Amino acid sequence: MMENVEYIIVGDGYAALFFAHRLQKNHKRFRIFSEGKRSASQVSAGIINPVVLKKFTTFWKAQEQIGYLRKTLSEIESYTGVNYLINENIHRIFHDEKECNLWLNKSENDDLKAFLSPEFELVDGVKNPFQTGVVLQSGRLNVKGFFHDLLNYFEKEGNLIREKFDYAQLEGETYKEYAFKYIVFCEGMGVLENPFFSFIPVQPNKGHHLTVRLSEPLSGKYTLKKKHFLFPLEDGSYYYGGTYDREQMHLKVDPSAREQLINGLAEFYPHDFEIEHIEFGFRPTVKDRRPILGSHPDFPNYYVFNGLGARGILNGCFFSQELFEKIENGKALHPEVDLKRFL
Repeated sequence: MMENVEYIIVGDGYAALFFAHRLQKNHKRFRIFSEGKRSASQVSAGIINPVVLKKFTTFWKAQEQIGYLRKTLSEIESYTGVNYLINENIHRIFHDEKECNLWLNKSENDDLKAFLSPEFELVDGVKNPFQTGVVLQSGRLNVKGFFHDLLNYFEKEGNLIREKFDYAQLEGETYKEYAFKYIVFCEGMGVLENPFFSFIPVQPNKGHHLTVRLSEPLSGKYTLKKKHFLFPLEDGSYYYGGTYDREQMHLKVDPSAREQLINGLAEFYPHDFEIEHIEFGFRPTVKDRRPILGSHPDFPNYYVFNGLGARGILNGCFFSQELFEKIENGKALHPEVDLKRFL
């Protein structure tokens, strides 16, 4: 017997779960198909950062995205009982006096004064002779808790199906025993195998990170950033990463990435450390650095939500609402993120 739902979501990363939250909040009937692989989202650092820390600039809709994420995480807390936002600011270690002066100059700009603290801080336990700049409104997501709790919650509600989606069984507005109004593909790099949306120009960006044990743990509550991010995990170890690589696309740890991370950490952490684990994932990125949202030109109730890149949390949260408004109320998407820009 056919079961009627309003939405099918394919995928289980940030795009899928933030969109599922929109449906949950608006009392929609939906099913999520989760293959169960650890996606790039699930091995991500979870950094929430409104600043490009190489050039000390911000990006499109940064303040709106930060505000919307905080609101959304409060909404999610109402049914999981947990707020996954870790309010520990990023401390950017300055390389030299020139960077300090550039930061101070940028902190006076209207679009950056809300994010760049003009007061520098010295961090104990690491090399930071030029001190650090604090990124205001930055923080982290408890990535492990977020995915574990939300996937389990949706499963208990009967909305999560732990199996690989089979495109061959998708016919019009039915999939297996489900009749649906809309289907939203949130597959990350898996979209390349999707017969409907494999044409979208997402490029894999391979990122590695280390889990390390520091011989001299850090005392403060913050995320350190020089070349990469360093922050404490719940078990006393630390996350350090991640790299960006568009060349090495094999499904193995890249020794050069491992070496890059070891050297990067040793550059500012003056004590011994032990590598406990190394992981990698493939971020779906787009050349114009904008997500891709929209419907298929020939199947108007088939949608894609992809290309979140390194800002998966902010992009996934903010644009899940944009996509929901598009589908439910016909509200036009921003041209910058609309799939139509590639058609």
